Amino acid sequence: MARIRHAIVGFGGMGGWHLNSIREKVPEIEVVGVYDVRAEACDSARENGLHVYGSLDELLADKSIELVTIATPNNFHKDISIKALRAGKNVVCEKPVTLNAAELEEIIKVRDETGMVFSVHQNRRWDRDYRIVKAAKDQGLLGQVYMVKSMVQGSRGSMYGWRGHKENGGGMLLDWGIHLIDQAMQMFDEPVVGVDAHLLSMYTPGVDDNIDVFIRFEGGCSYMCEMSTNCLINLPRWHVQGTEGTLQIDDWSCKGRLMKLRPNAEMKWEDDIVYTEAGPTRTMAPRPEYTMLEIGLPDENPDWSDYYKNIVGVIEGKSELIVRPEQALRVMKVVDLMFKAEETGEGQRCRI
Repeated sequence: MARIRHAIVGFGGMGGWHLNSIREKVPEIEVVGVYDVRAEACDSARENGLHVYGSLDELLADKSIELVTIATPNNFHKDISIKALRAGKNVVCEKPVTLNAAELEEIIKVRDETGMVFSVHQNRRWDRDYRIVKAAKDQGLLGQVYMVKSMVQGSRGSMYGWRGHKENGGGMLLDWGIHLIDQAMQMFDEPVVGVDAHLLSMYTPGVDDNIDVFIRFEGGCSYMCEMSTNCLINLPRWHVQGTEGTLQIDDWSCKGRLMKLRPNAEMKWEDDIVYTEAGPTRTMAPRPEYTMLEIGLPDENPDWSDYYKNIVGVIEGKSELIVRPEQALRVMKVVDLMFKAEETGEGQRCRI
């Protein structure tokens, strides 16, 4: 079977990750070349047995290359994507695919004109923690899910490298925010009707580095994402509440628990006030244990390599694209409104 010949534009941390990951798990693709403006990146590519192109035009003129992955700083994504599509290349672009929705609409127009495959590398749809939460929701284990908290917390205090520069499209919302918002919109296949955001710049002047963003879905779920760079005591990675249960995932190891209401176990309210460490209360008193049941988390073991295997299938005309640019466009429209919410200090009503 002929392998798809592949080249990478931008051979930094993510470019190297694409190379190593494809070589390890996707034998259908052969990574053969790299283009990067930095001498050290070119040296690294040669050490990995790759051909180094002298220019982007040279790479795009190579008729043997069928697939190009773009792993440059964010502000270059649009122009390189359009140029690669017009050169007859299928394209995988790192996220965020563009800096705003209007730029992505330009790419989609060229995609339609050329008929080439274009996808965004939303690899965190294959994260095990996310897939466990989505499976619990989809299987109805929690009843109607009405509140989700998704939290990613680091402690090093700033955005790394070019991600700390506004001109490169840096900042937390365009970095981790894109992942978590994409996960949210895949979990709830319904319109977004409201967004809000609190974007702080605490340690990286010029870009947001500690943020809370909020999404309201048409079905009534309130979805909050928190991303921070100076958190010394982490909250759970996920905390999800539904009408019939609560799910918590502690960290990336996916340790956690799922507590359900026990079927037919009626909770009785006592006339006497309950005394807790916080004083007298009825509303916030602990629920009787006989009304609850702990069950195992869904057994999910996704493989990120399915992303590139899907790309191969689409190029060969055997599969439907999993990560479609139209999905990314919805995410970018939500992100645009989050920036507007921060600028105006007001939540934004919408239907996206």
